[in-house]
Amino acid sequence: MSPSSRATPPMVASHSPFSQSSESLKSTSASSLEDMHVIRPLRPGVYVPTLAFFKDNEDLDLITVGKHAVRLAKAGVAGIATQGSNGEAVHLSHQERKQVTRTTRMALDDAGFHSLPIIVGCGSQSTRETIELCQEAFASGGDYALVLPPSYYKPMHKSDTIIEFFQDVADMSPVPILIYNYPAAVSGIDLCSDTISELAKHPNIIGCKLTCGNTGKLARIAAATNAATPTDPGSGFMCMGGSADFTLQTLIVGGSGVICGIGNVAPKACAKVIDFYATGKMAEVKKLQAIVARGDWAAISSGIVGTKSALETYFGYGGVARRPLPRATKAEVMKYANGFKEIVEFEKSL
Repeated sequence: MSPSSRATPPMVASHSPFSQSSESLKSTSASSLEDMHVIRPLRPGVYVPTLAFFKDNEDLDLITVGKHAVRLAKAGVAGIATQGSNGEAVHLSHQERKQVTRTTRMALDDAGFHSLPIIVGCGSQSTRETIELCQEAFASGGDYALVLPPSYYKPMHKSDTIIEFFQDVADMSPVPILIYNYPAAVSGIDLCSDTISELAKHPNIIGCKLTCGNTGKLARIAAATNAATPTDPGSGFMCMGGSADFTLQTLIVGGSGVICGIGNVAPKACAKVIDFYATGKMAEVKKLQAIVARGDWAAISSGIVGTKSALETYFGYGGVARRPLPRATKAEVMKYANGFKEIVEFEKSL
């Protein structure tokens, strides 16, 4: 695929059952999203896998979903990801997934962020349902699909099976695909750099997210794909780190940025790492990366429960996760507040 076609993703693929195009990005009503939808280009930077918010009875709190998305957009993130691990996708029905993505798109459009792209988690165990989720993501206003490899029948999934899975999904998806390598979520399946680099040749596979934390792998993929960076558009392929605690490392080896959960709490701080690096402020970026890494460890070690607790403590919203995830005790609320304190203080100083 040519660098220019990577850098400017096409309109919706012609094989999509929803195929329509629009010459401009503009706000749309819920009923017309799929008629007016054009794929918004990705750019190097920070992407935030947003949380799903719930009312006390665990129904979706769509008002907070929308307000949170706009807060992140105003902070300067490059894009938003719905239906990821942070978004409790495994706790949502298909209908609820569509509601979250549609609400996010409409809130961004209403706030003037028409061009901010949305990546939607679309992983499932069967090829058929994964394609269905990609179609639903597009119909709901999503621009890209983030896809995990299938893992339930792990002993039967050989390298060829995984490659065929991603190629089949990419062939049929109405939106471009990013490969999601997250061994902890898929029974330890860890895609190697050779496999991801080979899949990157598919015209509808335009990036990857490496939550494995293997920066050597990231460096090999970035080099093989001539990945986009904050200072060089390259081929347009998005080689993304999966955690903010190695943002600087990702950038140094030629990566495109990160998709990071701590961005829900401190989006400005995470984006500032990219800004400092892109402008050559190496002393500043090294100090900030340490703050972000410590904050990210608070998020990683406490999970969704701790992240939502910190949002509640410091920003007045967050709520709880869906059961069977636990509720934070008073002692845990204090612990989480202390863990996030440094990065929140920096965030509020920006």
